Amino acid sequence: MTSRFAASLLWVLAGVCQIASAADVPPAGCSGGTVYLTLDTGNMASAELIADILKRHRIKASFFLANEKTTAGNFALDDDWAVYWRERVAEGHAFGSHTYDHVYFKGVSDGRFIVRPQFGALAGQTVQWDSRAVCAELERVGTRFRELTGRSLEPLWRAPGGKAPAQVMSTAQGCGWAHVDWAPAGFLGDELPSDRFPNASLLKQSLATIRDGDILMAHLGIWSRAQAYAPTLDPLIAGLKARGMCFATLRDHPAYRR
Repeated sequence: MTSRFAASLLWVLAGVCQIASAADVPPAGCSGGTVYLTLDTGNMASAELIADILKRHRIKASFFLANEKTTAGNFALDDDWAVYWRERVAEGHAFGSHTYDHVYFKGVSDGRFIVRPQFGALAGQTVQWDSRAVCAELERVGTRFRELTGRSLEPLWRAPGGKAPAQVMSTAQGCGWAHVDWAPAGFLGDELPSDRFPNASLLKQSLATIRDGDILMAHLGIWSRAQAYAPTLDPLIAGLKARGMCFATLRDHPAYRR
């Protein structure tokens, strides 16, 4: 815990110089407000396409990383992905923890947390963790990300599925990690079946409902969706910009900026 608090303090004091560039500050005159695009790892099938879309629109996003299996047969935090993550760091995006093994938090029993990792040595097993194990799992992502990129994570995390018991949230907060959810309108729908929720309908709904201050959520690839959602980010970003909206990372969100 001490090292995480120290890292958080360093992020507060030195982060402005290291990671919060002028480009992260929403420009004046965003008449439609500011939104915050966040991207969880998923299967990484659309990772390169999404990176190209972000570069083309000159916007920055916030990535939540887990060591998930990819469509290439490797894992998102393998050495194979080091160049990808270093490029995103160089572009000024923000990064948080999504738990290393994409761990679902199922409940609490006798003061211990019931968890089910999706990947790793305990994949598919239901086990019990104490508070120290929860903090260590979040920090594993930070340690690996520093190995890959030389850069620390922001002190932010997102639970797989976006949900965890209040005791887990409190434990994570106690070791320096603030949880990030998303707005109801910010659920972009890339996890939904494409036969019932085609990209065109998801785009129409998002453009009609997203409002100033919303945190948006999608993935760098989803196994369960037949029609890839990622191409929809292009007209979505263009459409929100046409409404006068600006994009920023969570470093500039009122609830998370230091």
